Amino acid sequence: MSLILKNVSKTFVGKKAVDNISLHLDKPGVYGLLGTNGAGKTTTIRMLLGIIKKDSGEITWKGKAVDRKSVNFGYLPEERGVYPKTKIVDQLMYFAELKGMRKQEAEKEINSWAKKLKVEEYLQMPAEKLSKGNQQKIQFMTAVIHNPELVVLDEPFSGLDPVNTEILKNIIIDLVRNGKYVIMSAHQMVTIEEFCSDILILNKGKTVLQGNLKEIKETYPANRLEIDVNQNIDKYVEEFKLEIENEKNHDYVIKISDEDNAHKLLNKIVSEGICVNKFEIKKPTLNDIFIEKVGE
Repeated sequence: MSLILKNVSKTFVGKKAVDNISLHLDKPGVYGLLGTNGAGKTTTIRMLLGIIKKDSGEITWKGKAVDRKSVNFGYLPEERGVYPKTKIVDQLMYFAELKGMRKQEAEKEINSWAKKLKVEEYLQMPAEKLSKGNQQKIQFMTAVIHNPELVVLDEPFSGLDPVNTEILKNIIIDLVRNGKYVIMSAHQMVTIEEFCSDILILNKGKTVLQGNLKEIKETYPANRLEIDVNQNIDKYVEEFKLEIENEKNHDYVIKISDEDNAHKLLNKIVSEGICVNKFEIKKPTLNDIFIEKVGE
């Protein structure tokens, strides 16, 4: 079972929104789809779900061409869409029945998901009475209530506080454990790094970087040193002509151009009798890589 996009393009009124992109999901997991606003992410998502037609290329799911009837998908769009005056339980039942669920089955799943997402108390309320974060959780329910094989999440953590973010993260982990294919688009690079083993970065409709995130990062030299000590070491950092990016309570993040200088700094402060609680040389973050690729 796999999702394949091969040389897919889409043009709107003479402007190429998606230009010859390809991707391949061949096992359950979370795939990161990244790009600035207007890069072509949403157009790509809508084509792979059969919502709009591609101009050229191939999109297949389990070896068959994608259309809205052939793909059992769940979609959480970036644009939120709950009905403000309608009771939550009625909205959920409506979306469940649109996906072909029977009423009794839908009621069971609504109650189950409401418990998981801790929104049971809101089911009889109109959506306008809910906070933005709880509306977000309700919309997530509409995307997964029918047990889809492929789930597309566009900015899934938008509007969620840390507690609800953690709840949703654990649910996404469970989706993958249960064999689901998840495509996630998000602006929080830390979130993508946490979930995604493979990524695709779009810029102006074109693929600028694609592949296994760990392998991509291995091609970059280390650029940061994190060091936690028991006293100020600014003068030693300056001695080796390094730059302090951040420092709090003697916990330093230092920019480095090579690992040798980091080890020289370590040897120096140890020889001075300074206690080192943490010393970690780090590769660029996904945020660093993203800015390098599309920042211009």
